[in-house]
Amino acid sequence: MTQLLRSTNLATKFQILVEVAANQPDIQQKDIAERLDLSPQAVSDYVRELVREGWLVSEGRSKYKITREGVDWMLKGLREWQNYYEAVQKTIASVSVSAAVADCDISEGQEVGLLMRDGLLFATGDPKAEARGVAVSSVKKGEDVGVSNIDGIVKLEVGKVAVLRLPGIQRGGSRQTNFSRLKKVIEGKQLVGAIGIEALIALRKVGVEPTCLYGVREAVVEAARSGISPAVVCVDDDTSALLGMLEEKGIEYEVLDGRKT
Repeated sequence: MTQLLRSTNLATKFQILVEVAANQPDIQQKDIAERLDLSPQAVSDYVRELVREGWLVSEGRSKYKITREGVDWMLKGLREWQNYYEAVQKTIASVSVSAAVADCDISEGQEVGLLMRDGLLFATGDPKAEARGVAVSSVKKGEDVGVSNIDGIVKLEVGKVAVLRLPGIQRGGSRQTNFSRLKKVIEGKQLVGAIGIEALIALRKVGVEPTCLYGVREAVVEAARSGISPAVVCVDDDTSALLGMLEEKGIEYEVLDGRKT
């Protein structure tokens, strides 16, 4: 859960900054108090804290303006809210009927266990699992089955992304790749992405076609959220954008040097 959701203090500061941003520079503290259902004294105390923290500046009586630091903090908070919102959306969508892969033959109305495996939700014949549900139809092993009345939490560990940085064509491209390290990084990975032609060619030189060549950043985020630990072979110039998205989405990663030593 985000810091804003855990802290009433931070959530209120965020709301006050939104009110100032919408009405700056002329904004009365009493108006903020009425909109947020707070006492004027509470708003006054929060405003003093925001000024002291450098997120708000006072430009005279009833004149306030958000600083660049305040804007940056609001954007960070908004990204946290968006990530949490996406997670809640998935949770709500799974409350009614969720699709799962049948791990065995299943009968309609049968109580099943639910678990994540290789990034996919499986319905098993174990009704004592931590997460359980009821099959809405009869299916054979390996088919898709709808599961309703879900109870409990499906255990899921977020994956970690391995990023192998390669030199761009100006610095030798795939010819300057440490192929032994490349093989080690991608070994056993269910998803291998390539960003840049140099990365694609380096993978082909070790006999591997990337799982994804387009939309790689989005794909590895979704894979990691599903419990898979993917690998991305990426040229220098595109690495910053990839790492920026991983950090924004809260995905753990490690960066490895793929150049010849």
